[in-house]
Amino acid sequence: MTIAVIGGGGWGTALAALLAGKGHSVRLWVLEEDLAERMRTSRENDRFLPGVAIPREIAITSRLAEAATGAETCLLVPPSHALRAVASRLVAETPGAVASFGTIVIATKGLEPETQKRMSEVVGEAIPGAAGSAPVVLAGPSHAEEVARGIPTAVVAASRDRARAAEVQQTFSTESFRVYTNDDVVGVEIAVALKNVVAVAAGLSDGLGFGDSTKGALLTRGLVEIARLGAALGARPETFWGLAGLGDLVATATSRHSRNRRLGEAIGRGATLQEALAASPMVAEGVNTVRAAVSLARLHHVELPIAEQVRAILFEGKSARDALRELLARDLKSEDQTLSRR
Repeated sequence: MTIAVIGGGGWGTALAALLAGKGHSVRLWVLEEDLAERMRTSRENDRFLPGVAIPREIAITSRLAEAATGAETCLLVPPSHALRAVASRLVAETPGAVASFGTIVIATKGLEPETQKRMSEVVGEAIPGAAGSAPVVLAGPSHAEEVARGIPTAVVAASRDRARAAEVQQTFSTESFRVYTNDDVVGVEIAVALKNVVAVAAGLSDGLGFGDSTKGALLTRGLVEIARLGAALGARPETFWGLAGLGDLVATATSRHSRNRRLGEAIGRGATLQEALAASPMVAEGVNTVRAAVSLARLHHVELPIAEQVRAILFEGKSARDALRELLARDLKSEDQTLSRR
């Protein structure tokens, strides 16, 4: 199969290598020409995935037409804030190629900051016909640094079209990258977007010097918030205890690879948001997602106490210690009550 991978960050590079390893013909589109040239020469993504060899079989280009023309599958992997622009550019520059895609796979996690839309909704609006063709969302506990080195994990391919999800399952599955199918697209996308917000909170806890008990409580209550918002949007509760929910949350909130956790830790230690963002070339999706998530929750009258406090810390200059104090000072409740409360 010929696959266009649109997005040359760490995750796009890792997935391109995985697909090439299965014998697919892979074309990797990289936005920056200078980075694309270095990657072609050195066979390494020194900016986003250093130390990982890029297979010679992967064609690397900064020209969308070269990546997309003739591809049967399009894998979209830009940052969430750039997905609409990249998808629109794909349509404008390669209308014939877009029309010929058999399957569109979305590996971007987040919510669009301005609209609070999920990534499949953005693609459905930006690429005519994409909504009707039921794009597939690929998500789960999968750090690029580990997937690129063949470290085992399992993820989900989510689509309302079960046959298309099963096709992507076969396309991506390897001995170390197990893919399950799921038809709860809303639940999967909300889970993998908001887990980045909880990961920032976990990093803040680390930066403040709190312990494993604190993090365990944050992750548990954070998952309740994620599931609560998902339920209000029509998702199935069991999705949040699966790979896209609990699985991705644990991986992102506890890993040394997690840019969201690292950002939170830096701020917990006293860095400003700008300083924390400048410390890494990679996008910390939780920063944009937290504002979108809080806005979406308010629209649907859903309580997200942890997300509200993370938003206040990042954008209103609130002290992380004060935020934790407020969380602990909330009215005492039954846990059963809070699990279902909107």
